[in-house]
Amino acid sequence: MRIVFMGTPSFAVSVLSALVDAGHDLAGVYSQPDRPTGRGRRTSPTPVKVYAQAHGLEVSQPASLRRDATARGHLAGLGLEVIVVAAYGLYLPAEVVEAPRLGCLNVHPSLLPEYRGPSPVASAILNGDDETGVTVMKITDQMDSGPVVARKKTPIGPEETAGALTDRLFRMGAGLMVEVLPKWEIGDLQARPQDDSLATTTRLLSREDGEIDWTEPAARVARQVCGYDPWP
Repeated sequence: MRIVFMGTPSFAVSVLSALVDAGHDLAGVYSQPDRPTGRGRRTSPTPVKVYAQAHGLEVSQPASLRRDATARGHLAGLGLEVIVVAAYGLYLPAEVVEAPRLGCLNVHPSLLPEYRGPSPVASAILNGDDETGVTVMKITDQMDSGPVVARKKTPIGPEETAGALTDRLFRMGAGLMVEVLPKWEIGDLQARPQDDSLATTTRLLSREDGEIDWTEPAARVARQVCGYDPWP
């Protein structure tokens, strides 16, 4: 399939890599702009950009697809069948979502409609859940509320950190996406609307969340230690 991939952090690379290994036609890769990192505040390329350039893929880094009409026009002219999104981190306006013939498919690290929003993995650990999973969903104009194409469950390890679980979920999501795409192309899969009455929403974590209150019960502290690793 002719695809554009959109993603930014290291755990999104597994999804892009799976698309490349499956032989899809990557018309381009979109990632957030390079930003200063580390103590030296040196500008560094995003992990997705590093992988894409190493594999000869064209990389675009618009600061905002909402405000960049040139970037939106370029996307519309690529003749795409689908856009695959994994932790891109920028808003996709309707013009982008509607550009591919088969829409935009997103990898989300929870069993939607549970844990919509920016911190689904940490939230599942902090709440003491025994299992979580990954969802491939069709993107709409509402955050993480689009119809579900496929889901896959997995247990949460007793001492699994948010970082380790996030990596594992996106590897699972990569395999699920590659499995879904050919069926999606020929119409063998039907997206199912989410039940909004069952939805839960997560909030963006802040640095202050990493300050543990040692008067909390030990089980709660243990979940914080895992849920806030590697940040904050």
